[in-house]
Amino acid sequence: MAEPLIPLQEDEMEFSAIRAQGAGGQNVNKVSSAIHLRYSIPDSSLPEAIKERLLRLNDQRITADGVVVIKAQTTRSQEQNRLDAIERLQALVDSVAVLPKPRKPTKPTKSSQRKRLDSKATRGDVKKLRGRVSGHE
Repeated sequence: MAEPLIPLQEDEMEFSAIRAQGAGGQNVNKVSSAIHLRYSIPDSSLPEAIKERLLRLNDQRITADGVVVIKAQTTRSQEQNRLDAIERLQALVDSVAVLPKPRKPTKPTKSSQRKRLDSKATRGDVKKLRGRVSGHE
């Protein structure tokens, strides 16, 4: 895993072990190996700009009150699932840490304008040919 852009504090995360869903035989019924990670964005020590961008994300893992809930259940090891959940939370935070480049508005080139108008004229001619034939009887 690459170096995190904004390191997270593990003491701000809340973990709970739950039983995993799906295939796994008897192990699934007996062992609580899946991990629920809860991370409150407003109460975290993240910079304010990052908090705002996280809360503005349209992500189903973020609740209305700003808590990120991640469920990790891919492995049979509780510790591996815990590391997976932390890694996914870190990826989510890192995704908003990089500011998108501001767009510089540009005008369409003369060539692209000409091509557009030519293609519109061609389409218009094709559509004219679809009309009723007149004059020859």
